[in-house]
Amino acid sequence: MEHLSNSTLASLDGKLPLPAYRLAEVKPQIGIVHLGPGAFFRGHQAFYTDQALQHGGDWAISAVSMRSADVSQALMPQDGLYTLAVLDSKTSYQIIGSVQEVLIASEQYAAVFARLTAPSTRYVTMTITEKGYCLNAAGELDLQHPQIQQDLNGNSQAVTAIGLLASALAARYQANVAPFCVISCDNLTDNGRKLRRALISYTSQKNPALANWLEQQLICPCTMVDSITPATDETLRTNVTKEIGLQDNWPIKREAFVQWVIEDILPSERPAWQQAGVIYAADVSAFEKAKLRLLNAPHSTLAYTGYLLGYETVYDAMQDQQLVAQLKQMVTAEIIPSFIAPSELDVNQYSTDIFARFCNPAIRHLLAQIAWDGSQKMPMRILPAINDNLAAGRSIARLSSCLAAWFLFIRRRASEGEKLVDPLADTLLALADQCTGQATHDVPLFLALDTVFPVDLSLNAEFLAAVIAAYQQLTVFVAQHASNQNPAKISGVI
Repeated sequence: MEHLSNSTLASLDGKLPLPAYRLAEVKPQIGIVHLGPGAFFRGHQAFYTDQALQHGGDWAISAVSMRSADVSQALMPQDGLYTLAVLDSKTSYQIIGSVQEVLIASEQYAAVFARLTAPSTRYVTMTITEKGYCLNAAGELDLQHPQIQQDLNGNSQAVTAIGLLASALAARYQANVAPFCVISCDNLTDNGRKLRRALISYTSQKNPALANWLEQQLICPCTMVDSITPATDETLRTNVTKEIGLQDNWPIKREAFVQWVIEDILPSERPAWQQAGVIYAADVSAFEKAKLRLLNAPHSTLAYTGYLLGYETVYDAMQDQQLVAQLKQMVTAEIIPSFIAPSELDVNQYSTDIFARFCNPAIRHLLAQIAWDGSQKMPMRILPAINDNLAAGRSIARLSSCLAAWFLFIRRRASEGEKLVDPLADTLLALADQCTGQATHDVPLFLALDTVFPVDLSLNAEFLAAVIAAYQQLTVFVAQHASNQNPAKISGVI
């Protein structure tokens, strides 16, 4: 069977939406470099840019993987083309053409560096997950991070995204080329400002003049991104092959809902993202906070608790009415009161819509996948709401249960000898080995991890008591569930 590629694209004309610019005689040139070409990027930013390119402009994407060759090996034989399946009551398909090439930084560093330093590259977007920014618990660049130290002290190619971007910006500075605009698309609170501070902090260690130049000229807008994008599976590959009649090495699927909010500080020369549905806002933080608290916090809580109860996917866990009821109580009692929502957002309806998205039977989103990188997610998704509620004298019992579920999840992975996907995996598994099952012993072990929990919070008596209580209750709840009993409702489990 033939592969999806530039040479076979025209055969799909009339069958499903195509990137018309790929079929045009004059094709768009690369103007965007993206770091981290995972599934979310291909279902989100690449989708928006694909729609923007229908309006013209040289905004094709050079996608860069820092180390993995998987995406490059899959998409380069296809000229960067792939199928996007949008899963709703009825699945729809379209071909995305915004990705023109996929490079591997560890193997093609010179080519990546050339792209980043080219005057034609005006934007760099990023989906490198929270851990890729190498930040400490205070949200600042961790200058003692081993890989940051390696980049700062080495003379060879950078191994971190921060080091790579800083090196490219230094080269642009020397060549009198304006800095590119850097757009973080990761679930990181205040992501643009943290990224900007990290780049300036890094460069100040090596070149104060460069740091001053960046202080004056570097643009890093804050953003909020949202769409559930499960991992590709063989069912999707089979369905795509039937739909397009061509082999697609790596199609992508996501839910119909998609959102991208960008702080309105971009240069005037920009892709037609707004025509593609991007929202430009003066204050992204309110949207960001709403998403982190109303979607990401329940999502993580559902992932850890659902996994402990033996469920495999979000949809499976959402069939447990007791679990869902407790999640909704957490949202109503502790999350919605914890922040001021943007005036444009009806928080109750937004939350209702989120739970409906979780119930989409077409989305097979693995709980174990959502559970990845808990040490990076908890400080963003759970701890801010806990801090705000503590300061206001509100309840934190249900929010604390997410932390308890995370601790028990780590213990479960350790006891089963399963891999723990987390940048602090070794440390967390070592803590799990020290656990006895007694909440008063186990919880302080985890809370002492100052790379996750600020010291003043971990020593807060009310916080400690709430997490210990949640740990005790959840331990009982999970044990009863495992023994096939019909446990009575345990108030405050979630």
